[in-house]
Amino acid sequence: MLTQIIIRNYAIVEALELDLRQGMTVVSGETGAGKSIMLDALGLTLGARADSDAVRDSAERAEIIATFDLRDIPDARQWLNSHDLDCEDECILKRVITREGRSRSYINGQPSPLALLRELGGYLIDIHGQHEHQRLLKKDHHRNLLDDFAGQRELASQVRQRYQQWHRLTRQLREQTELSREQSARVQLLSYQIEELDQLALAEGELEQLGQEQKTLANASEILAGGHQLLGLTCEGDGQHCLGLLNHCQSLLTDLSAQTDALGPVVDLLSSAQIQVEEAGSELRHYLDRVELNPERQQQVEERLSLLYEVARKHRIQPKEIAAFHHRLQQELNALQRNDDELEQLAEQAEYARDRYQQLADRLSAARQRAAGKLSKAVDKQLHSLGMTAAHFEIALRPLQAEQQGLHGLEETEFLISANKGQQARPLAKVASGGELSRISLAIQVITAQTSTTPTLIFDEVDVGIGGAIAEVVGRLLRELGERTQILCVTHQPQVASQGHQHLFVSKQAKRNQTLTRIAQLDTDQRVHEVARMLGGIDITERSIEHAREMLNIISPPQPAQLHG
Repeated sequence: MLTQIIIRNYAIVEALELDLRQGMTVVSGETGAGKSIMLDALGLTLGARADSDAVRDSAERAEIIATFDLRDIPDARQWLNSHDLDCEDECILKRVITREGRSRSYINGQPSPLALLRELGGYLIDIHGQHEHQRLLKKDHHRNLLDDFAGQRELASQVRQRYQQWHRLTRQLREQTELSREQSARVQLLSYQIEELDQLALAEGELEQLGQEQKTLANASEILAGGHQLLGLTCEGDGQHCLGLLNHCQSLLTDLSAQTDALGPVVDLLSSAQIQVEEAGSELRHYLDRVELNPERQQQVEERLSLLYEVARKHRIQPKEIAAFHHRLQQELNALQRNDDELEQLAEQAEYARDRYQQLADRLSAARQRAAGKLSKAVDKQLHSLGMTAAHFEIALRPLQAEQQGLHGLEETEFLISANKGQQARPLAKVASGGELSRISLAIQVITAQTSTTPTLIFDEVDVGIGGAIAEVVGRLLRELGERTQILCVTHQPQVASQGHQHLFVSKQAKRNQTLTRIAQLDTDQRVHEVARMLGGIDITERSIEHAREMLNIISPPQPAQLHG
C-alpha cells in the first residue's frame, strides 16, 4: 500500500510530507483549493506525462516521492526482481521535473524510463477518475473492465502477445514467399550454370598442367632434336663428349696423383663433375623418353584449353578463377535452398502460433461469458442501491468474423443498460443521462474494485452528480472497500467524507505574494467542522454541526496520521 508521499515545489505546493495508513482516507477542501493536486503528483511518480508548468513559480525543479509497502504485493516484488531492481519490503518511486521541462524518474534509486514506472504502477495503484463515466462510452474500456473482473488480465495479455506473434510470423511468411518467387528464376539460372561447371569437371591444377603439356606438345620436334644433340655432347655418341673427356682427365690425373699428394682436391672435383654429368645425362634421357610427337594428344589438350577459356569468357572471369567461381555459385544455391527450408519452418511456426492464439482466445471467451453474468447481476444490485431501482444492466458479447478477430480475442464487448422496466437494453451512450451515467460508472467501479488485486484504489470525485441518501450509500460502499484495501477518495459529499477512517483537508494560503496549498490531517473536532461546512456551505450553523456529529458518530473516532510540512 501507499505509505508516504512527499511533494516539493509542485504546482502550488511548496513542501508536503504525508504519511498514509490502511483504510479509507477522504480528501476534502474548498473549491479551487487543489484537492486533486496530491493525486496528480502521485500520478507523476506512476509515469504520467509532465511539463515545466508542473514546477512551482520561483522554483527550479519539482520533486515527488512515493513510498509503498510491498509485503502484501507479491506481483510487484516479482516484477522488481525480474527487472534487477532492488526489492525488499519497500519500494520508492521518485520523479523530478525541471523548469526547462526535463524529467527524470527513479525506482528504488535507479534511473528508470517512464514506461517501467507505468508498468510497475499497474501493480500498486488503480485510479478511478472523476471522468471515469466518459470512458464508459468506449467499448475498449468495457472489455478491460470485464477482463479485470474475471481475473483474466494475464490471459488477455497472453492473447494479445500470441496474436502479435502470429501476425508477425504471417507477415514474415508472406514477405518470404514473395521473395521466394523472385528467387525462383535465380535458382534456375544457378542450377544451369552449376550443372555446366559440374560437367566441365575442372580438376585442381589442371589448367596449369594443360598449359605446360600444350607447350611441350607444340614444340616436341625442336625439343627432341635439341635434346639428342645435347645428349651427344654430354655422354652419348661415338665422338668426343663431356663424359669421355672427363674420363680421360681422370685417367691422367690418376698417374699424376701417384707422384704427388697435392692433387687430391683436383681428383675429388673431377670425380664430382663426372657424377653430375652422368646424372644430367640420365635426367635428360628420361625426359626425352617422355617427349613424343603426338598430334592427336596435342589436339585434345588444345580443345580442352579452348573450352576452359570459352567458359571463362562466358562468365566474364579469368580462366584461373573458374574453380572459385564454381564454389561461389554452389554456396549461393545452397543458401537459396536453405531459404526454402526456412520458409517451410516459418509456415509451421505461423500455423502453431495461430493454433495457440485460438486456444487462448477460446479460453478467454469462456471466462468472459462466465464473468459477464456475474458482473451484470452485481452491477444491477449496486444500481438499485443507488436509486436506479428499475435499471437493468447487461453485457453483450458479440462474436467477431474471422477477419475481425485480433489482439483482443474473438468477440466485441459492450455494456448495455435499460433504465426503465419494459425497455430493451441499449448501449450506454444512447440511453443513459449524465446523472445516470455517473451512477452506473460508480456502481461498476465499486464492483470491479472488489475484485481488484491492486492494493491502493483512488477515487477522484466519482460521487459527482449524487447526493443525500445515495451519497451515504456510496460512502458506506467505499468504507467497506477500505476494510479490505487502501482507499483514497477525493470528495465534496459530506455523506462520503463522514465514512472515512481518516480525513485530509486541503486549503490555500497566501504567503509572500504566493498562493500555496496545504494538506492537513483533521482531528475529531476539525472533522466535525469540515463535515458541517460541506453540509451547509460558508455559514456553519449549530444545526449543521449537530448534523455533522450525528454523521460522524456512525464510525469510530479516527486516529491522526503523522503529518510533516
